[in-house]
Amino acid sequence: MNNTTIPLQPIDTYCETVILPPRQTPEEHASELARFKALADSTRLQIFRLIAAQREPICACEIVDRFDVSQPTIAHHTKILREAGLITVSRRGIWAYYEVDRNGIDQLQGTIATLSPLSPR
Repeated sequence: MNNTTIPLQPIDTYCETVILPPRQTPEEHASELARFKALADSTRLQIFRLIAAQREPICACEIVDRFDVSQPTIAHHTKILREAGLITVSRRGIWAYYEVDRNGIDQLQGTIATLSPLSPR
């Protein structure tokens, strides 16, 4: 499967005026795609929801205890969420603590807002 992007170009049509989405740099597009891909996996989405529900950072051990997958699998999923900019990690001794990355969430919400024809542009 080819992952090339097809740029949207304004064209003359006989239909109503077509509203194009805001232009993105290749970097913005890659970041947006990474966030959606990270959440497209069922286990990662559930891990993210657990982390997002917390008022304080959550220990990796608490995450592992709540899923029927191994610790290395949880580490893999949290790494993808981190690389997508959706969560952050801090270390306390031997433990990793995860919390939502507000900047990533704000960007995700901004993207979703542009998907509505009624949203301000």
